Amino acid sequence: MSTVDLCRQIWRKSSRSGNGPDCVEVASLPGGTRALRDSKNPGGPVLTVGSPGWMTFVADIKDGGPS
Repeated sequence: MSTVDLCRQIWRKSSRSGNGPDCVEVASLPGGTRALRDSKNPGGPVLTVGSPGWMTFVADIKDGGPS
């Protein structure tokens, strides 16, 4: 099992979030995994999602919700 230094990752948030404080940030990790965190608490918990789960999540958002 390998570990990734999340401090060295490039974290992005949606351009649609504006300058509001309630944002989720996303970082791309090796193998297509994504890491998500609360922008107000960058040192807090991080959720990781594998590539298939991330693709389903994005498709559901584009379609307006889970099918």
